[in-house]
Amino acid sequence: MKVFAKTAKMDRMQWLMERRKGICGSDASIVLGINPYNSIVHLWKEKIGELPIEENGNQYTYFGNILEPIVKKEFMKRTGLKVRAKNAILQSQEYPFMLADLDGIVKEENGELAVFEAKTASAYKEDIWKKGVPEEYIAQVQHYLCVTGFKKAYVCALVGGNSFYCHKIYRDEEYIKELVAKEKAFWDCIQDNIPPTLDGSQATTDYINHTYPISNQKEMELPFGAEQLISSYLEIEANIKICTEQKNTLTNQLKDMMKENEKGYAGDHVVKWTTIKKQSLDTKKIKEVLGNDYNDYLQISSYRKFTVA
Repeated sequence: MKVFAKTAKMDRMQWLMERRKGICGSDASIVLGINPYNSIVHLWKEKIGELPIEENGNQYTYFGNILEPIVKKEFMKRTGLKVRAKNAILQSQEYPFMLADLDGIVKEENGELAVFEAKTASAYKEDIWKKGVPEEYIAQVQHYLCVTGFKKAYVCALVGGNSFYCHKIYRDEEYIKELVAKEKAFWDCIQDNIPPTLDGSQATTDYINHTYPISNQKEMELPFGAEQLISSYLEIEANIKICTEQKNTLTNQLKDMMKENEKGYAGDHVVKWTTIKKQSLDTKKIKEVLGNDYNDYLQISSYRKFTVA
């Protein structure tokens, strides 16, 4: 790795501009299609300069930055290891499009260096952090390990303001190989100013639905390649139908075994058939009470239904 840009005296806007000059660790999960908040097409528009440079953070990211020194301090207190700030955006010499802005670098007792990454999360994410590092952060850390050449990373999180978790992530060559290939393909799209192929992530789905919320009620002839997409879509849909029927058959057989029981065990497996109670409004009775005033309380929303035949 080498220093791409020194950040010690860099203001926030300049820092954001520098990050557009390559693929950063926080971009890795977007490229892999596992980021719940940002889509690959939105990231592409950012990198080519089609979207204005702006701070995309929220209260979580804001307080994450504020609490980062506290997470570092707690890690050092618990482990006795020192975390040093790099104050620079790093660049991979082998893959120059890969950049890394680390929260810190740990020097271990044997002299080896490791990545340090600090996170904060709400209490709702505690079950996830108990088990390990969320997958979008695994992508970020493996990206950093690729850039730095380090073998290990410490990912520490302050969850809910009162729970501290620290996990070790080791370099995974197979993961990095796939990550580099996908990042390289995405960077080629940026260099050639060609939109990337859309993925099936929820973030991309939300982006498409938000971009085209209402139809113009016109018809069109689909471009070249659409027929192949449709054939693949219908084939997958048919397989889903078969799998769904098979799943329903197995579900019914297991339910019949359980009868009135709520929980059943088979080896290491647990089957639950839980009673869920929910409340709902009786719109028929409400309409009878309100009469013509009922329409004043209706909220109209719309969505586009997608079908292929």
